[in-house]
Amino acid sequence: MFQTNYTVNKETNTIVVERSFEAPLDLVWQAWTDAAILDKWWAPKPFWVITKTMNFSVGGAWIYSMNGPDGSKNWSRVDFKKIQHGKSFTMDHYFVDAEGNRPIGLSAGDWHVEFASKNGITNVVITMQFANLSELEKLVAMGFKEGFAMCHDNLDQYLQAQFKLRQQLKTNNTARVVTYLNFPGNTEEAMNFYKSVFNTEFSGKGIQRFGDIPQDAGNPPVADNVKKMILHAELPILGGHVLMATDAPKEMGMTVTLGNNMHICLEPETRKEAKRIFDTLSAGGKVSMPLQDMFFGSYFGEFTDKYGINWMVNCYEPK
Repeated sequence: MFQTNYTVNKETNTIVVERSFEAPLDLVWQAWTDAAILDKWWAPKPFWVITKTMNFSVGGAWIYSMNGPDGSKNWSRVDFKKIQHGKSFTMDHYFVDAEGNRPIGLSAGDWHVEFASKNGITNVVITMQFANLSELEKLVAMGFKEGFAMCHDNLDQYLQAQFKLRQQLKTNNTARVVTYLNFPGNTEEAMNFYKSVFNTEFSGKGIQRFGDIPQDAGNPPVADNVKKMILHAELPILGGHVLMATDAPKEMGMTVTLGNNMHICLEPETRKEAKRIFDTLSAGGKVSMPLQDMFFGSYFGEFTDKYGINWMVNCYEPK
């Protein structure tokens, strides 16, 4: 991991913090601007952050609490002043009460956060401007330097895990079309048969099972007899075409019948294009799963169009 570097200038009342991450710019940008991700890293352990509200837009605000193992809860607010998507944003950061009101007291400074990426390394530079030297020194005395370095380590671990997942799921963001198959419990047998026919190897993460579903993603518990069933498998066949497949266990309310056991799966390059295709193609049909962010890292939905053809839309571009 890279180290967090600090430069303190007491003449200009500024602190400059710099950290590089071995991850694409879009992942790093999302980690700084998505409340659900900020909650994962914006606190030195054993503390943790809980977002109350966040509106990442010019004039919007982020209100969150820093929670301690002793039951303590300290509130902060961020007001977003300028945003250049994917490049930089400027914010006021200060301490507040639980309602987001700003009492007279310590400020965390005005922050300008810049992002730049080269050769797969994304560099983040934060310039913090304080109203006076006293505010700067108070923040440093609170352990800001050590605490923020720990936060960066949390972020680095998150980014490495997400980048690895993205590489496993799909090696690039090129648009493609694949065929998705449903089986009543014999996916592994069927896919091994196709593997022997086409003399290819499973791609992506290989064979994933229902027992691999993370229990911290808001998913219901998986029955023991379902855990070994296939959640997802993908196999290249001819001409770069890929077969994907899953078991459809009755225990999870799924039933495989002739007609719903095969989908055309579209993988657009962008979320905008994914939504356009989903909305247009599903018009007059029946949506079985609305387009949404899924725990396995994609923007996903499925439906049957007005002619009875089954479709999936699956996009790996982050928010």
